[in-house]
Amino acid sequence: MKVGVDLSRCAGHARCAFLAPQAFRMHGEEALMYDPNPDDAWRGQVLRAAAACPVQPILVDRPEARHAPAEASPS
Repeated sequence: MKVGVDLSRCAGHARCAFLAPQAFRMHGEEALMYDPNPDDAWRGQVLRAAAACPVQPILVDRPEARHAPAEASPS
């Protein structure tokens, strides 16, 4: 799993650090630090943390979506 955070949008609410401390942590009161490649075992917590953020700066790569076959468009 790959995680990215647009740090220019992060407002330091720290919900991600509370919900997925394996992947996110606060350094001081405002600086977010994160693991860009957290273990897949933490996928559920990381996805919940990303969804809980009020400003939505967290992106989680979903490999299953990249490899899914494209649906044929109706003719």
